[in-house]
Amino acid sequence: MVQTPASLPSSLPRLFVEQTLGAGAGLTLEGPAAHYLGAVLRLGAGGRAKLFDDRTGEWLAEIVEAGKKRVSLRVLEKLRERETVPDLWLLFAPIKRGRIDWIAEKASELGVARLVPVITARTIVDRVNTERLRAHLIEAAEQCERTALPTLAGPAKLERLLANWPDERALLFADEQGGEPLAGAVAPGPAAILIGPEGGFAPDERDAIRAVRRARPVSLGPRILRADTAAVAAVSVWMAAAGDWHRHGDR
Repeated sequence: MVQTPASLPSSLPRLFVEQTLGAGAGLTLEGPAAHYLGAVLRLGAGGRAKLFDDRTGEWLAEIVEAGKKRVSLRVLEKLRERETVPDLWLLFAPIKRGRIDWIAEKASELGVARLVPVITARTIVDRVNTERLRAHLIEAAEQCERTALPTLAGPAKLERLLANWPDERALLFADEQGGEPLAGAVAPGPAAILIGPEGGFAPDERDAIRAVRRARPVSLGPRILRADTAAVAAVSVWMAAAGDWHRHGDR
């Protein structure tokens, strides 16, 4: 007899899978996911796990066969629909490894819809390991009970990004030279937050950003923030003002 969602133990392992899930579907996990279930947790046939696929929601699955390198499961029932994600993009200049990983992790936890690494004149790191960043997005979503993953775009040059900016999306850029308080600039509708590199935007870049019709320079307060701190602080303010934090507990 299948347990009801209300009776499921909170300790069940939870994993993201690429395969589209559905009741009765079978799937086989290999690599790190299989190692985690079979070798680390030592789950065998009859063990259960929660799975999500970023498309159909979260599902309960049962292990049919388990080994240290391969685990086969059968999907039993849907536990939750895919969550509704606020339409917020986070655009950020890449910074050194560790700190950029932290940005990706926290953006996933906070509910950002899309992440875009932006190459600017003063960007120190010009190569981005998107595979590693995506792994951090997934791990954060697994641990924080998310049923949706942020989209991760490839690195984009600021000039090209601004030239193709969508008219319907507000662009809130953290200007180190000042702007209106971010909380007061937040409005309903699609939005993006742009965080510059550690050295700030070059003067011509600042002019180009301000020339975008929907761009609004904003301030993150009186203190100088590191780039990773600024990104998380800005997203948090936006989520409190226009995001889904008012739906606390509704996952």
